[in-house]
Amino acid sequence: MNSRSAASGRPGTATSAVHAGCPEPRPGGPVVQPIVRSSTFHWAGPGDGLDLRYSRYGNNPNQLSVAGKIAALEGTEAGLALASGMAAISMTILSSAGPGDHVVASRHLYGATHALLSGELPKRGITTTFVEPSDPAAWEAALTPRTRVVLIELPTNPTLRVFAIGPARRAARSAGAILAADMTFATPVNIRAAEHGVDAVIHSATKYLGGHSDLIAGVVAGSPELIAAVTKMMKLYGGSIDPGAAWLLERGMRTLPARMDRHNRTAHALAHWFTRVGGVRSVIYPGLADHPDHEIATRMLSGYGGMVSIVLDGGGEAADRFCADLRLAAPAPSLGGVETLVSQPRHTSHVDLGREEREALGIPDGFVRISVGLEDLEDLKADFRRAAEAVFAHG
Repeated sequence: MNSRSAASGRPGTATSAVHAGCPEPRPGGPVVQPIVRSSTFHWAGPGDGLDLRYSRYGNNPNQLSVAGKIAALEGTEAGLALASGMAAISMTILSSAGPGDHVVASRHLYGATHALLSGELPKRGITTTFVEPSDPAAWEAALTPRTRVVLIELPTNPTLRVFAIGPARRAARSAGAILAADMTFATPVNIRAAEHGVDAVIHSATKYLGGHSDLIAGVVAGSPELIAAVTKMMKLYGGSIDPGAAWLLERGMRTLPARMDRHNRTAHALAHWFTRVGGVRSVIYPGLADHPDHEIATRMLSGYGGMVSIVLDGGGEAADRFCADLRLAAPAPSLGGVETLVSQPRHTSHVDLGREEREALGIPDGFVRISVGLEDLEDLKADFRRAAEAVFAHG
């Protein structure tokens, strides 16, 4: 994945991360795109020989620069940066579906995405059928003549399931719908979803793409036609990214391959270590041989990712005590930054679901999601060991 493709001639992932979207080199010119704070730009009309430029339209120089970088990383023709990951999801769906239309979605989705599909979009006449993605026949069975979007997430948040893309892709093609995928946890370093037939590659760029817990953003990558449609919807709903956030996002993306390499390696080692820690009932990580999707993940992904989930004996009370006793890892609801963060989905991403609903999704009380940062592995082990011993009195 990180090497140049002889067939396409495209630069590798690391080269694209550093150079795509940057200003053309010229004597005295900036190496890095400066932040352009202007909301509007001089333009008298079509006779000026360029399109109207306005930051709400997503064509400020910083917005265009980061859009070019995400397209290069994903291997698509076009890209778009938006104000948040939810803006990216919602604008993508609304650009393809309207009143009377239908969405087929995996039931394993980020909590806010599930809420959007089940509670908000029906007010606009858009219905959703949720399917079990591990059942290949479920996708085709859920299609209707008005299906316009098929939506998947890979790996899933927070259960880290890795489902095959093929059944969802075939269903989308059969219906003439777009296949959209939230690839936040994977990043284009671990998989280029467009090469697997995904039409709209979506990320909460707040996470790994930004990588430093200092911005809110979302991105969509796809064909010029798809990105034009999403951009049109973004203009109407006002979901464009601020130029300063766009600049921070582009800076973060320049180091994405290097950061993901360390996230992948440290998380893999930590997951193996957790299997020997007293009080940890189960460890969920695609790189472990006992993970239900280990074979698929090994085949599809270049790395297993920086997320590890554990389930503790003692349920929610034990998880609360465990998180409170940590000193290096910090309890916080986001992920993908350089620092290690822990959260309990019952308090955060899936708080709107009842206990039985969460358990049906594989999220029992006692479930702790760990976003493994860039700290030294031995320091992380010491922190988690101390917290586990404090809870379970394993000396």
